Amino acid sequence: MKKIIVFVMIVAFGMVGMTAAADASAAKGQKLFKKKLRKACRFSGVKFARKHTQDEWEDIYKAGKFPDEAKKICPRLKLDKIKKSWWPHIYDFTHEYATGSSRVPSC
Repeated sequence: MKKIIVFVMIVAFGMVGMTAAADASAAKGQKLFKKKLRKACRFSGVKFARKHTQDEWEDIYKAGKFPDEAKKICPRLKLDKIKKSWWPHIYDFTHEYATGSSRVPSC
C-alpha cells in the first residue's frame, strides 16, 4: 500500500512539474532573447516578436526557417552563437508575444 501511495505522489508531482515546464518555455525564450539576441538586434523583444503574427511565426517555425528569419530581422545576429536547443524557446517567446497578442513582454 505504501508503494502505491508513493507512486501516485511521484506521478502527481511529475505532472505538476511538466505543466510548469511547458509554461516556462516562453519565459525561457524571453530570457534567452535578453541575454543572447537583444544586443545584436539593438531593439527589444517586443519589437522582435511583433514583426509577425502568431500564425506567421508558426508557419516560419514549421518550415524550419526560424533562425533565418531571426537573422533577417537582426542582421548582426551570429547564428553560430545560438544553440539549436534554444530556438524552440525563442520561438515560443515570439509566438506568445506576436502581433495581435494582448500580452507585452518585459524586455
